[in-house]
Amino acid sequence: MSEPDSGPDQAEGAQQGPERASSRGIVLAVVALAWAAAMLWSARATITGRTDAEMEVTSTAYAMPGAVSAALVAGAAAALAVVTLLPRAGRTARFLAAIGTGLAVGLLGGLTIITINSEGWVYAVVGGTIAAAATIGGAPAGFGHPRVTAAVCWGAIAVFLLGVVLSFLQHDLLPVFGAGDTSSSRADAASYFGFAQGALGGLAAGLVTYRLLRRARHRTGADVRWPLYALAGAGPGLLLVVGELLTRTAGARVLELAGKISELELTVQQMLSGSRLNNGLIVLFVGAFTAMVAVGRTLGSPAPAPDTAPAVAAQPADLSRAGD
Repeated sequence: MSEPDSGPDQAEGAQQGPERASSRGIVLAVVALAWAAAMLWSARATITGRTDAEMEVTSTAYAMPGAVSAALVAGAAAALAVVTLLPRAGRTARFLAAIGTGLAVGLLGGLTIITINSEGWVYAVVGGTIAAAATIGGAPAGFGHPRVTAAVCWGAIAVFLLGVVLSFLQHDLLPVFGAGDTSSSRADAASYFGFAQGALGGLAAGLVTYRLLRRARHRTGADVRWPLYALAGAGPGLLLVVGELLTRTAGARVLELAGKISELELTVQQMLSGSRLNNGLIVLFVGAFTAMVAVGRTLGSPAPAPDTAPAVAAQPADLSRAGD
């Protein structure tokens, strides 16, 4: 490690020492890994529960996006927990540790899908996509600003949980958005529901990340610059967008195979892909805007200018005394 690299790293470690020494990173890693494990278990159970080969392929295509997004967050949280245990390491060492941790998480997650059928290329593609997602997710933990990375992970978990709750309530909420007896009204209601879900997810992401960054400031006495609040608020949406891009690129062969089963399945895959991307973008922009508004409300107003009226009033008295 070179001296120019070690100086800023040691200063940063000294500034964030109380934060690095806490157990909050371990708690975040446990929660994120548990969420990823639940998503992977659900995906495996859904895939293996199909006896028909075509249904098995479509189930794999449906389960892949959620598993990829969960792997992104799990890789980031696990890498952050490992990096916090290396307060004296240099920037390069922390980055390598973060990448290695994300890769390890990704390989473990990918094996849960690959072992469904080690000879099927479909499961190898899904497993490789999950491994790539966790590795990419671990990279930000090595760039510094651990409190921002932690806030993004917690915000993403909040968005995931909100999505689960809304999915259970979707049937009851669709009539509120105009769902009726016709297929067109139900399609329009589903579209409006998707926009509302994205907006609520962005609101949750912005508020959760803002509160966590504020709590970190009160705990350590140091704050991050306001653009990092916006970045943290946008982080959960950015993870959703990156997850969708990975699904469309690394997992493209699985989606293409599912689309070849029937014209209806192709249309469904295209609609779901567009809906996921739109949802991620909405969460991104609404989350960033919410965090910026929240931090903007706490900025202090400039101090009022001093009142010069007494000095002006005293001037004639001074002149009169001078004349005497």
